Amino acid sequence: MTPIALLLLYVAFRVKQFACDFLFQTDWMALTKGMPGREGWTALFTHAAFHAAGTTLIMLIFSPGLWWLGLLDFGIHGLIDRIKGLYTYRRGWTAKDTLFWWTLGLDQEAHNFTHLSYILIVVVAAGGIISAA
Repeated sequence: MTPIALLLLYVAFRVKQFACDFLFQTDWMALTKGMPGREGWTALFTHAAFHAAGTTLIMLIFSPGLWWLGLLDFGIHGLIDRIKGLYTYRRGWTAKDTLFWWTLGLDQEAHNFTHLSYILIVVVAAGGIISAA
């Protein structure tokens, strides 16, 4: 994998994260995925499915043999969001609370580190980083 391909892969994951967590996530998903019960799980499942599709698409472009990272992302993204959602919901935190924003920041960084681990898997599968020169 060349340094340019590595940079493009990183940017692809950042764009996917922004798109799925902020552009494509509906109010229903964002406000419901941390609630207990069927509706909370349904919202979480739907949201995590968007992320899984995005990761699968990225893998099909950069490393088709690693398509299964989309399935892994479904589980990991869902777990991170469920923990954050339940924690925020149980404490009644809203956008008016500082701890709500801290928790959102931790959530985003957890996803960023997850994507970094996927990138490392791609680099290892590609045989490492090869100089562009």
